[in-house]
Amino acid sequence: MTHWFHRNPLKATAPVSFNYYGVVTGPSASKICNDLRSSRARLLELFTDLSCNPEMMKNAADSYFSLLQGFINSLDESTQESKLRYIQNFKWTDTLQGQVPSITEDEAKEVHRSLKIAAGIFKHLKESHIPKLITPAEKGRDLESRLIEAYVIQCQAEAQEVTIARAIELKHAPGLIAALAYETANFYQKADHTLSSLEPAYSTKWRKYLHLKMCFYTAYAYCYHGETLLASDKCGEAIRSLQEAEKLYAKAEALCKEYGETKGPGPTVKPSGHLFFRKLGNLVKNTLEKCQRENGFIYFQKIPTEAPQLELKANYGLVEPIPFEFPPTSVQWTPETLAAFDLTKRPKDDSTKPKPEEEVKPVKEPDIKPQKDTGCYIS
Repeated sequence: MTHWFHRNPLKATAPVSFNYYGVVTGPSASKICNDLRSSRARLLELFTDLSCNPEMMKNAADSYFSLLQGFINSLDESTQESKLRYIQNFKWTDTLQGQVPSITEDEAKEVHRSLKIAAGIFKHLKESHIPKLITPAEKGRDLESRLIEAYVIQCQAEAQEVTIARAIELKHAPGLIAALAYETANFYQKADHTLSSLEPAYSTKWRKYLHLKMCFYTAYAYCYHGETLLASDKCGEAIRSLQEAEKLYAKAEALCKEYGETKGPGPTVKPSGHLFFRKLGNLVKNTLEKCQRENGFIYFQKIPTEAPQLELKANYGLVEPIPFEFPPTSVQWTPETLAAFDLTKRPKDDSTKPKPEEEVKPVKEPDIKPQKDTGCYIS
């Protein structure tokens, strides 16, 4: 099966030793540093481990961040920062500048929940932590508000795609499917608009993906809206709605080609080769032909020149980010442990700061071979 979701490259990070020679003055502080080093390495390993599941990722992240909390927040739970707040600099690559296969219901739920958690993490970082950075994020960099907001919205949109696939599989009312598709198209349009002021040199590919998904789900909305109109004996309007779906589907196909030919960060996915994509083309064609036949034999209604305005509002299935909080500070952090870090003995030539010329090697992402295309079917 070909891939379905566009992804920017995984962020790579320079190694961090957590060696603070002279500063660490006791065994408890030394153990904290050793555990930080090993838990961070384990977390990074899981990013490219194909056997990793959400529970493994959460446990590894909690283990690392519970230890890191002592470097960020005061142990007395006040609003004060830890005295170690600025002892360590981290260096990451920048994702821009620098497939959903046939799945079971349980797997679909896991994908759906993971995307909502991801949206919650991005939202939490944007609201609670990025404003505290000493140096504001440069324009177009990963921590800049436009990019973080685009990630939040894209996660919501992709989670909603799972809801739509499930609604189609369960044969829910066409009106509900049309409304969900319309809301999802609006998510993608909003994400695209959020990135519209970025430099085209590094944002065009991402925006092409967002634009093609917007057209695709708007076509879905018009297609199922046409079914709703036909069921209400509004055959002329149904034909016009299906004609609009046909036009938008053709536009989505063209955008898929443009996306595939556009250079930019991230691997190129192939939505147009996906059965879920091709099924819509057949559905639009067959439903339009059915409406035209029935209008010729039964309804004899005039076909409007303008496409119907979609004013659809889904009252079920809309996705909201799952609120995120970092894990509690590790129990290893005690006043005695914190006191064992003596910043007055910190070397003047601080080797913990990354050198400007230091390069961060990109993450070698696993090569996931496309499986046989069985479509976006959820059992």
